[in-house]
Amino acid sequence: MKKLLPFLLLLVGSLFIFSCKDDDDDYVDNDTYSVVYDYSGVNFTYNDNDGWNYYRTLPVTMYNTDVMLIFMQTDTTTTGSPVWTPIPAKFNPVVNGTSQEVYYDNDFSISDFKIYVRGTFDLQMMASTFLNNKNFRVVLVPANYSNKTDLRKLSYEEVTAKYNIDDSKVVKL
Repeated sequence: MKKLLPFLLLLVGSLFIFSCKDDDDDYVDNDTYSVVYDYSGVNFTYNDNDGWNYYRTLPVTMYNTDVMLIFMQTDTTTTGSPVWTPIPAKFNPVVNGTSQEVYYDNDFSISDFKIYVRGTFDLQMMASTFLNNKNFRVVLVPANYSNKTDLRKLSYEEVTAKYNIDDSKVVKL
């Protein structure tokens, strides 16, 4: 019996070892779903308080723990697919022979968002490039405090893959 006891303890202990699972990085929030809103043909407006901006209320109310990610279409691939750049973003155009800077940034609440554009030159000089007819994707994703991934560093493709977002079901607004 004394020889059988260590074997039984080892067997019981091994059951606990194999039943534990560390999947904090793969956390899925099952009570919230991800959604993508497409804002096409955006024209920024100017006001003295905010400068150049685009403000919209959301068609849904987010949970306080959810996150909004905004991507701007900056190009297309050779096959015609859009190239999405995460906001905030900085660009360095050459204007009248001088390197300048253009910044896109955003803020959001559970019910609205605003995208800002700032530049080191008069943006109206290149309104067709930086202020008019821009395309944005606003992605609402569930987030929790145990998720270790900084979502702002992910590309649009990485976010849609991480949250199993079907790009063909983007809501056009």
